[in-house]
Amino acid sequence: MSISTVGIIGAGTMGNGIAQACAVSGINVVMVDISDAAVANGIATVAGSLERLLKKEKISAADRDAALARIKGSTSYDDLKSSQLVIEAATENYDLKVKIIKQIDAIVGPDVIIASNTSSISITKLAAVTTRAEKFIGMHFFNPVSMMTLVEIIRGLQTSDATHADVEAMAKKLGKTPITVKNSPGFVVNRILVPMINEAFFVLSEGLATAEDIDAGMKLGCNQPIGPLALADMVGLDVCVAVMDVYLSEFGDSKYRACPLLKEMVAAGRLGRKTGQGVYKY
Repeated sequence: MSISTVGIIGAGTMGNGIAQACAVSGINVVMVDISDAAVANGIATVAGSLERLLKKEKISAADRDAALARIKGSTSYDDLKSSQLVIEAATENYDLKVKIIKQIDAIVGPDVIIASNTSSISITKLAAVTTRAEKFIGMHFFNPVSMMTLVEIIRGLQTSDATHADVEAMAKKLGKTPITVKNSPGFVVNRILVPMINEAFFVLSEGLATAEDIDAGMKLGCNQPIGPLALADMVGLDVCVAVMDVYLSEFGDSKYRACPLLKEMVAAGRLGRKTGQGVYKY
């Protein structure tokens, strides 16, 4: 299937990042959010990002203008009808995602693929609430979308080979490198990454080293571009706890228990960069 228009639900960080990737690649975008202000903010974020690329001479002024012209903002799900693929990029909340996915399913044609940008919720479970489970798939982009080349393509139990092939081709068209993953909590990257972050908090809580030395050790010893504690601040400490809680619930294995220090910091409202303080002050 040829995908010329992509619908995106959510104009926040992930939604507008995906919109930019599509628009720069010559694909038309309909970006939907609940308010005109949210949509306008999403488009303004894309415009700012493209402006930075222009200043770095990575794109031309004509490319910037053409990409922006391909993005249509809307507050109406009816505008998704022109899409061949709709990507749900809302907050990581199961009930909210189900509500949105059901709305998409009811409005778009039967041949349209629906994808979720979820980082931890079961694709099989989300697919089951639709009338097109074989055309439902996970497309997990990484933040910031403009810089991160990876896309995890997650097959639910019901996902068809044709749907997988179409979405894999779409990811490559965006200049991304897709990896195919079976449905399982956290998929591949976060399944490895978040427990590593959690272990860094255990090391910190046991006083084995300072936060700075833990991060320096992982950067210099494992060639990571950013240390696990600084990364936790970027991701959000509350998000880290939520993901660990999902693993603990789904796997029933105590190795996935969230570190008490991590939970304590969340209780104190120290969620990382977004609150100005997490492990570090910003």
